[in-house]
Amino acid sequence: MSKEKNQIDLKRLKRLLRHMIDIYSPSGKEEDLLDYLYAYLQRQGLPALRQRVDDNRYNLIVMPVTAEPQILLMGHLDTVAAYEYTHSGFQIKGDVISGLGAADMKGGCAAMIEAYVAAWQNTSGKLSAALALVVGEEENADGAAKFVEQYNIPWVIIGEPTDLQPCLGSYGYLEVQFLSEGRRMHASMANRGESAVHALLLLLTNIISYLEVKRTDVVVNIRDLESMRVGFAAPERCEAWLDIHVPPGIPLESIVAELDELSCIATSSQNALKTTMRFSSIFSGYSLAETGPLIKTLKKIYKQHSLAWNPAPFPSHSDANFLWKSGFRPIILGPGSLEQAHTPDESISLSQIISATELYFDLCLYS
Repeated sequence: MSKEKNQIDLKRLKRLLRHMIDIYSPSGKEEDLLDYLYAYLQRQGLPALRQRVDDNRYNLIVMPVTAEPQILLMGHLDTVAAYEYTHSGFQIKGDVISGLGAADMKGGCAAMIEAYVAAWQNTSGKLSAALALVVGEEENADGAAKFVEQYNIPWVIIGEPTDLQPCLGSYGYLEVQFLSEGRRMHASMANRGESAVHALLLLLTNIISYLEVKRTDVVVNIRDLESMRVGFAAPERCEAWLDIHVPPGIPLESIVAELDELSCIATSSQNALKTTMRFSSIFSGYSLAETGPLIKTLKKIYKQHSLAWNPAPFPSHSDANFLWKSGFRPIILGPGSLEQAHTPDESISLSQIISATELYFDLCLYS
């Protein structure tokens, strides 16, 4: 593990991050950023590979020239859609960098790329680490899914925004769709027992109230709630989506069974209505033991950089859940705050990006 930091080029890092934020790359439309980074990595002398995900999109992979890598630096290049496209580009004021994807997670990706480029040039590619820049994390994780078809690297460092706090585990995740269907009728004739909207709202209220009382550690978000636009009438259809984040250690099958029971109770009292609940995604949480050579090395790196070692589970869903399910051991560790992610005024600290770059650089040279 090298202690030399002069291999990291801070001007190069800031230029890279500026370009990455200025290139709009929402999920499914990452092509422009992919093409830019593919050319960038080639200019730096790295043999980047394009792993095809669909007809237009691909993951970018760089493998070391030595034996099979033991560590993978992974980041996702996609962002959520812009709130205002004209105000989503790179801005800097003092130590604060703002722009769409600054925290989630172009700041982390830029730090990983700079660290990997510096380590590669310092060792002529004789590293123990690989680099993967994937697509689709904000939607369906199709980039991560394609990656695990071809590669199997024991340890993964994922640069999601954790304020540089090491996350040796992650919350589990349930994505639930609710749909209520009935018949359209004049607004003045609507009966509560036959209103699709009322039935669905009642079910959602019961579920959220139950979880708030019985499952206080679970985080519930009503992501979408919509009915048909029918004018002065009771809509015949209403749909909602719930995000449920569950701390590691709580069996997801228990939550699923409890929601099934609540849904059955609610729908059994309905007459002309049909209300259904469907789990579209189920990803278990996990916790890694705080042991082993890599964890010990990471602790030493933290001490070297005078950073506090306070591991905690990552409180959101990410590619880490998919990788864990596929046999990898993911550690989530990156610059930026999760509270800033997916917000209209997303921002990140430049000094924290630099600290992340130094951490990743040392990890790249781990052996």
